[in-house]
Amino acid sequence: MARRPLPRILSSGSAQIARSREIARTAADSATDVLHPLITVSRGLRKLAASARARWAATPKERRGPTLFLVAACVLVIALMPYGPLLALVTLMGAAAWKGRVRPVVRTGPDDAEIARLKGLYEALVPYFSVPEDPAPLFAHGGDWSGVFAEYAFDGDGRLTRLRIAYPPYFADGEPDARARVEHLLHAKSGRGREYRFDWDEEGNRLVMSVLPALSTTIAAQRFVTVPGETVLGFTDADAVQRTVPVIAADGTEDAPAVVWRTGPRSTEPHLLVVGQPGSGTTSLLRSIALQALSHGDVLVIEGGGTGEYACLTGRDGVLAVECGLSGALASLEWAAHETERRLIAANRARQAGHPAPEDTRRPLWILVDRPSILGHLAAADGRTDPQELLQVPLRHGRAAQVTVVVAEQFDSAETLSETVRTHTRARIVLGPAAPEQIAAVLGAEPHTTPTPQVPAGRGYARLGNGPVLRLQVPATPDPYDDATSEAHRKAVLDLLPERRPATAAAVGTVIGSAPEPAPAPRSEPDPGPAPLHAPVPAEG
Repeated sequence: MARRPLPRILSSGSAQIARSREIARTAADSATDVLHPLITVSRGLRKLAASARARWAATPKERRGPTLFLVAACVLVIALMPYGPLLALVTLMGAAAWKGRVRPVVRTGPDDAEIARLKGLYEALVPYFSVPEDPAPLFAHGGDWSGVFAEYAFDGDGRLTRLRIAYPPYFADGEPDARARVEHLLHAKSGRGREYRFDWDEEGNRLVMSVLPALSTTIAAQRFVTVPGETVLGFTDADAVQRTVPVIAADGTEDAPAVVWRTGPRSTEPHLLVVGQPGSGTTSLLRSIALQALSHGDVLVIEGGGTGEYACLTGRDGVLAVECGLSGALASLEWAAHETERRLIAANRARQAGHPAPEDTRRPLWILVDRPSILGHLAAADGRTDPQELLQVPLRHGRAAQVTVVVAEQFDSAETLSETVRTHTRARIVLGPAAPEQIAAVLGAEPHTTPTPQVPAGRGYARLGNGPVLRLQVPATPDPYDDATSEAHRKAVLDLLPERRPATAAAVGTVIGSAPEPAPAPRSEPDPGPAPLHAPVPAEG
């Protein structure tokens, strides 16, 4: 038996219903657009009425009578004014429209992706912050993450930029290994390639992780506002030091937080050791120190690499010598040792006689040694004295004699540094990418931040004595004779260089390798130029 077709009204009813719904929705949207101002004003009038009712309810009973009288007086004045009622109506409609406007919704909590990231980080921290014996653990699998993450912030890419964690009191936050495990986990889970700082509050059982902004690399070599005996090693975070120095950067003049190294008789860190990777900026740092030291003292440069990185200093006023060969380096360092002894003897005689120290003993002498391991290897092959042995006297007695030693070496040759160099260089700097263990081996303490695998030249960490480990960015001081140097940096370095000496005076440094002569009588006047180079004085006894 054939099936009879359905009536037409039943077969086409669903399409007509859908079409009717679409027409009704379109009409409602159009009406909403047309009546939007009226809806806004109505919403504002309701809010104004509710606000007036709440204020009337909060008014004390004894003040309601005067308030009504004041309102009635205002209404009467408006009614008697020309165009008063019209102006009052326009003002009321404007206030209602402003009050009834739709404000954008401000998100106050994390979205789904951020919640998932926080949950994953909470689950990853459970093995580190929980023990089976805890009856009410803060961290438990499947627990509530909002109770331990009191503060958090994300960047535009959905990665954490700040996180405050509450951990249980029994966690061993005083042990470096326990801290390192947690910091490594947070670093891996929050995103690599950024530098994080971890602040442990042991009293409050709180850990704050924050992402540090990159240090500025736009500060080049220039004359810094310092006093004699102060050297700007570089720049760090604003909250790490209490002193700022006005500098000229790419964006104009600004006050930058500087890492200032103080030398002289009252310094507790009279000598500096710089360790870094090839191309990390150790030579640039020594060049920056030399340019600052030439303002108030004399500089002796020993370059073990022999690449001519300090050729711009050759023949300049205040530069005693720039030695690249083994013979010249040994002669220069031998002279420096005798000069240190001479200064000590002259200052001691002056004090015993009740006179101030001679001027030539108070002028700072800087000994900059770059890559001494290369010279030591050449000396060992030739059966000669290791240059580091000649640094013992300047390192041990240099502070009293106004002699400062700066040694720069690379990580692959750091083990060749002598015990004297390691002991007396209390100011330390690490430049370039390095593991936390390498940084701790040089500075004596691990940084509170996570080193990144790729850093610009001149970027690293500094520690002066027993102070905190600071992030450091060395001012750009490239070789002005290098073709790869930009014109702005080349001009900045050349402007800081002293004038060149005449050819006869510049050749004085070549006689530094001659045999020592008898000591002349102490002079009260300072000796201009490098005259002391060929008049070394042996120590008495």
